Amino acid sequence: MKLNYYADTDSLYIDLSERPSVESREITEGIVLDYDAEGNLVGIDIDNASRKVDLKKLTLNKLPAIIQTNPA
Repeated sequence: MKLNYYADTDSLYIDLSERPSVESREITEGIVLDYDAEGNLVGIDIDNASRKVDLKKLTLNKLPAIIQTNPA
């Protein structure tokens, strides 16, 4: 999973899978869900992200994962 924030558009993309998106559905204004060919959720796009989520804090609880950070 990858979190990508684009300051120039104030959008946050949560990439849940390496599979390509073939369909997108806006579930509410400014929030789009992306699905692969099998109907699996592969990404979440959040427009005006700084007004919808706290971008300054990220808490990970008990994830069995390797954490990588990339400077802004």
